[in-house]
Amino acid sequence: MHKGRTLVTGGAGFIGSHLCEQLLARGNEVLCVDNFYTGTRKNVQHLLANPRFELMRHDVCFPLYVEVDQIYNLACPASPVHYQFDPVQTTKTSVHGAINMLGLAKRVKAKILQASTSEVYGDPTVHPQPESYWGNINPIGPRSCYDEGKRCAETLFFDYRRQHNLNIKVARIFNTYGPRMHPNDGRVVSNFVMQALGNDDITIYGDGNQTRSFCYVDDLVDGLIRLMETPDDITGPINLGNPGEFTIRQLAETIIELTGSSSRLVSRPLPQDDPRQRQPDLGRANSILGWQPTTRLRDGLALVIDYFRSLQAEELPSKPLMKIVSNCA
Repeated sequence: MHKGRTLVTGGAGFIGSHLCEQLLARGNEVLCVDNFYTGTRKNVQHLLANPRFELMRHDVCFPLYVEVDQIYNLACPASPVHYQFDPVQTTKTSVHGAINMLGLAKRVKAKILQASTSEVYGDPTVHPQPESYWGNINPIGPRSCYDEGKRCAETLFFDYRRQHNLNIKVARIFNTYGPRMHPNDGRVVSNFVMQALGNDDITIYGDGNQTRSFCYVDDLVDGLIRLMETPDDITGPINLGNPGEFTIRQLAETIIELTGSSSRLVSRPLPQDDPRQRQPDLGRANSILGWQPTTRLRDGLALVIDYFRSLQAEELPSKPLMKIVSNCA
């Protein structure tokens, strides 16, 4: 088990904060770096008293000079609402961020993991999606800043491996949910739960028959750590997600049931390039990492609902930060 100094970029974000928490529990020193564009200090507030935890405000679009022996590169807005708000900056974060973190890893001889995404598969024509599938991407659409930015980051990681023999790992993360999601980030789980708790209409884009696979954050973090701890010759990419496939309509109906909401389902037009299906092939994760998710969707949703209910007791923004544009997380 690794117990050195670990850098987590995007560490004050939803997934990053859970990763920092688990690394500390395993005895690591953790340097959490975030520019707080979508992450918040509140997500890591409970970690600040830990002497092995350090929080630094920094944008990965600029070089970082620190001493670490492993790097988890999670920095990038991940919900359509956030990454489409400033698409040029989104691409810069993926590409410049990868270059800067790879440069750091090369200088200090650190092992580095890239948090890539199932979005590299685009609107897939192969189902479920294995890592060998090259994807079906629109390179000039409204989602391209994120999809192509992450694809370019993967390219950079493998070129640094080939050119500089860098010790890299690439994880392709599928839809993930859990406590510390932003209530107004436009992701389908947070969107539906907040609408249900307010007894508001639940907005379904398209006919609601498009499918997603939802992975609880603790399961995902376990997969990331397992991948980081594999031998140097294992690079990935490796899919991390939950193979249980649900339609958007099924998700909405389950959330209405769990919240006891009086919300109704209403339809809106499907956004451009919204994928119809998304489900990971976990063959590599099973065989290489010995990993598979264990949290049932209903159990995970109950924890998210409890979290958002606790937020309602505090001051929430009265309006979403930006227009909700998609059912895709």
